[in-house]
Amino acid sequence: MDTPTPAPHHATVSQHAPPPQRILLGILFVCMAGGCFAFMLAAAKSLGAHYSSFQVSWARAFGHIVFLLAAFLPRHGLAVLRTRRPVLQLTRSALLFSSNLLSFMALNFIPLAKQSSISSTAPLIVTALAGPMLGERTTLPRVLALLCGFAGVLLVIRPGTGVFHWASLAVVLSATAYALYQILTRKVAGQESPETSALYSSVVGAFGMLLVMPFVWITPATLVDLGLFCALGVLGALGHYCIAIAFGFGPANILSPFQYFQLLASVGVGFVLFGEAPDLFTWLGAAVIVGSGLFIGWTQTRKGAG
Repeated sequence: MDTPTPAPHHATVSQHAPPPQRILLGILFVCMAGGCFAFMLAAAKSLGAHYSSFQVSWARAFGHIVFLLAAFLPRHGLAVLRTRRPVLQLTRSALLFSSNLLSFMALNFIPLAKQSSISSTAPLIVTALAGPMLGERTTLPRVLALLCGFAGVLLVIRPGTGVFHWASLAVVLSATAYALYQILTRKVAGQESPETSALYSSVVGAFGMLLVMPFVWITPATLVDLGLFCALGVLGALGHYCIAIAFGFGPANILSPFQYFQLLASVGVGFVLFGEAPDLFTWLGAAVIVGSGLFIGWTQTRKGAG
């Protein structure tokens, strides 16, 4: 699952507010990232109707590696490939690949809007796990917000009803894997360069899956399919790059809420390309999830300001 990682809490407060023009540029890049991720998911959904989810996930990871190598090697050389935490980096990579694979598998069975709504719980799961894994303290209001957010998930997937589909649980697992990936990213952030971590994030999917590809590979039948396969990695890498640029223009407490633009973009793309219109419960559940995430982000900002 490709959802932008918010900036650390210490980056949310600045001594001097940046000019409004820079804030607007930051918001623009965050929204561009959301559009990239929405179209990437649409490409994966389209390809998933004819190709294995393993092949689609491999193309996402391999394209990401190729794109970033082309961007980083001329500037940083082979030094960008050196890591002091190989086990941690490979674990991060395995979690990200698992998240993308589960997400792409689910897209074969559920609408894009529902997938994106459930995926929006990743920041909530990060908050829930940050205590035991990172030693971060939580508060009662945040716990209540977490419970509300997970109640929103139940509104979206509605277990026990006729509209429930097992693929919704795959997206929950995808969001959990991505949350663990984000937590490990925090752990490695002070020890590795962002470029090195970005490259290693897709190593397992790009090279580990080469062992599986001979058994699932189907040669793209058309130039359109070939273009979609190539677009997967480029759109994913561009999305993350736009986020990195955005947080250079403004503080995270202002820009982070606009990351939920990906949900709106997914609804629009799903409706235009696949004729998928979210039902009332999906809208309500998404609103609860987003509201809970925004509240937790606000409390973290207040903590940083205090």
